[in-house]
Order: sequence, then C-alpha cells, then structure tokens
Amino acid sequence: MNFIDTLEGSLLEGFYPEGWDFKKIDKCCSNPADAIFDRQSFWNNDFNVVKCENIHAFDMMMGHEIAMEIKETAKAGRKLAMILPVGPMGMYKWAVYFLKEWNISAKHVFGFNMDEWSDKEGNTLAPDDPAAFQNAMKVAFYDPLGKLTIPENQRNFATRTNLPTYPEKIEKLIKEGAKLVTVFGIGRMCHIAFWEPHFAAEYKSLSEWKEQPYRIAALLHPLTIEQNAITSFKSRTTLVPCRANSIGPGLFLKSDKIIGGCDGALGRGMQWQGMSLWMTLRYGPDMWVPSSFMPTLPGKLFFLSDLAGPLEAECN
Repeated sequence: MNFIDTLEGSLLEGFYPEGWDFKKIDKCCSNPADAIFDRQSFWNNDFNVVKCENIHAFDMMMGHEIAMEIKETAKAGRKLAMILPVGPMGMYKWAVYFLKEWNISAKHVFGFNMDEWSDKEGNTLAPDDPAAFQNAMKVAFYDPLGKLTIPENQRNFATRTNLPTYPEKIEKLIKEGAKLVTVFGIGRMCHIAFWEPHFAAEYKSLSEWKEQPYRIAALLHPLTIEQNAITSFKSRTTLVPCRANSIGPGLFLKSDKIIGGCDGALGRGMQWQGMSLWMTLRYGPDMWVPSSFMPTLPGKLFFLSDLAGPLEAECN
C-alpha cells in the first residue's frame, strides 16, 4: 500500500503537476545510493555529480567552485555573468574566503539574482527587509567581499522593473565574450529558481517553454511554500509569500556552466530533497520537471551524501 495505490479519490488527486508520472518518479527513487554516479544518456559529457559527506564540506566545495569561476575569468580577462540563488547560501562565505585569500577582485562579475518574493503585481520587499533576497545577497556575499566586491551597478535583482531587463543585459554580455554561469538549488517541486513545474501546462510545445526568459508574480506551488516555511521561516507558513518573480528556462538553459547544490537534510536522518535530486538525475529532460534539464548542461551538482538514500521508510 503506497501513494500510487491510494491516490484516487484522495485530497491529493489533482494536487501535483498533471505531467508528473509517479510510476516513473518511484523508479527514479528506487536506486541504491551508489548508483547516483551512473551516467545517463541525456547527461552532458561535462556534467558531474559530486558527493559531500556533510554540510561543512558541501558549503566549502560549492563556494570553492564559485570562487574558481571568478578567479579563472579574471585571469582570462573575461567578463562573468552569474545567475545567483538565495538558497543554498552557505557557499557564499567560502567563496568570499577564497577570493580574499587569493586577493581576486570580482569587478568583472555581473550578478543576476534569479528570483524574489512578490505580490500579485510583482512588487517586491524593501531591499533591506530581512526576508528579501536582495538583502540576503548583500549580507552573505556582496558586503563581506569588501573592496573586492561586485560593483553595485553590476548587481541585478529580480524586481518588477529590473527582471525584464535581464535578457537584453545577459545577451549583451554574451556578445562581449562573457561567460554565463548559473548557480542554483533544486526545489522540492524540481523547480529552478521559482520556475515551477505547473507552468508547463501553459505552453503548446517544449520549444515554446524553453524560450521563456522570466515571469513576474509567478504562482508558487503549495509545496514550494511549505518547503520555504521549513527551510527559511522556521515552519511559519504565514510569513511566506505565495508569489515570486523568477527567471525562466530562456535564461538558465543558456548557461556555459552550472553549479548546483542539494543540501536539504533535516534532523533524525530525515530529508526533503532526495526525491528531487533523483528526479533531476534520472527522469530525463521534461518541461514538467524543470530541474531535469540541468544535467544536459556542463557543470557540477554537489549533494549531501544522505540525499542519495536509499529512499525508504524508516522509523526513528
């Protein structure tokens, strides 16, 4: 007796994205932990998964990867456009540490925050609001870099007026020879940024879906709200906005490199991100599972070892 057997007539019938194949999802999640490294036919030749034994290693390794991109492009005299997340976050302190140790300036970097909470018109929180992603980036990354930091006029945040300028700005940088790197986490609903799986229902084809650069005041899935209540608001659902501005596949799929992270472990051996990780790596590219496209791009996906499973029932 399981979810699939008991779904019909339940309160969850119609709750999940209509394009999700739960038998396929269950198969994705049924692999032994060490099979997570088995390469799939749809993976890019330069895509790799990297296991981290604990959160400290995860933060350091992912931060090092970010810092190396900044260092290498600086050495090459090349501009760097970085699409950046607020979540995961621990890697930023290590990126700052390495850049300061190496005395590498980020003056050639252009930051594009991938999303931001919004109301139904796309209005966002004040920049200094504790819950604002803009504030989180300033506190975690931009300010600690000090004199080495990304210039303020090269920092972009997903506000109602600025997010629509991202495609033109990024395209201009690419034409000038800039490298585009997307840093990301994977949502419980397998979103990238706040590009949710249920958006797929609005498009007639995969090619049309892939062209979408951003969305203002996107309707978030209920499980995205609950994920953020747990991970960012200490369980207090009433503090989580139900909408957000977000980049779309028309931007993140243009990446020259990706740096991803899955650190969704909880207490008592429990975690929330294992299914999302396995779906990303095994489902195969599908617009109903946005994160399933990330292995088709060059780069690395760092994950906490616990997330590989095995994903099975456990009483503790």
